[in-house]
Amino acid sequence: MTAESAPAPAARPARPTPLLAGVALTVAEGSALVVWGGYIIVAALVESTRNQGLAEYGGVVILLLGLLPLVAARGLLKLRRWGRTPAVLIHTLALPVAWFMWGAGDVMAGLGALVGVAGLAGLVLLLNPKVTAALYQPES
Repeated sequence: MTAESAPAPAARPARPTPLLAGVALTVAEGSALVVWGGYIIVAALVESTRNQGLAEYGGVVILLLGLLPLVAARGLLKLRRWGRTPAVLIHTLALPVAWFMWGAGDVMAGLGALVGVAGLAGLVLLLNPKVTAALYQPES
């Protein structure tokens, strides 16, 4: 088989706009979780609290939870089906977090509204029929 007769590589399908917007929101939420987890870890190391080990552990858990949507976003950009499940999970988890932030009042209520809108928007974007069609197209 020569180079001239070799089959051309399959063209990558175009990524729909809702997928790209959903990936952007997923990256934003994942990055926020990574930054928050890192902040908790550093704050626990700098401050002297009774539950210092527990605070560091919580920061590590939040940091690892933030890595999940970042890996999912990478999978979605490569049009991998598995990437949508953790991304939808993170957007779904944002809704109860937003509810409790809203109930705290003051500045937290505004942040809670922002988190809730981001969670709902991420769900709507990633469960869009165009995204489903792009992720579940027949293998050739």
